[in-house]
Amino acid sequence: MKDVVLKLARAAIGEAVGISTDLSLEKMLEINPWLEDEGAVFVTITIDGNLRGCIGSLVAHRKLYEDIIYNARSAALNDPRFKSLDKEEFKLIKIEVSILSKPEPLIYDSIDILRARLRVGIDGVVLKLGLNQATFLPQVWEQLPTFELFFSHLCQKAGLSGDCLKNHPDILTYQVQEYREN
Repeated sequence: MKDVVLKLARAAIGEAVGISTDLSLEKMLEINPWLEDEGAVFVTITIDGNLRGCIGSLVAHRKLYEDIIYNARSAALNDPRFKSLDKEEFKLIKIEVSILSKPEPLIYDSIDILRARLRVGIDGVVLKLGLNQATFLPQVWEQLPTFELFFSHLCQKAGLSGDCLKNHPDILTYQVQEYREN
């Protein structure tokens, strides 16, 4: 599975920046029919360990292979935090594909209960408050290892103040199957 999803994402990014590949999608789908199932993925691109693009879907709404291709291209070309990836940078990238489980509400009535129920390093988190929303994949715990840091940054990513938990936002959690290039 790892080789398949990473190969598909790399081919999609390559084609997006103008590098042709010899990947036969038809043959890949024939050999891996599970790619036809609905799925939600995030594709993360890094260069020398630094984020270079990350785009994804929180909820499955198309076939897994379509979501991989779409989000790989979007991470390379349409992440608003970065300029579009170019052919030279393509040679330097590492790709990570995260296949998400369905986000489930996490019920809590205090920050202490939220802290106790959240599984650091395992749960990805969606934070919603009014029209504001943001998510962090479980891998983000590696860079923001404390509850306070994680949620301060997540609140800010959602366009809210770093202490937005005091306003009791909706929290959903999900897990990922994570596949990284070496």
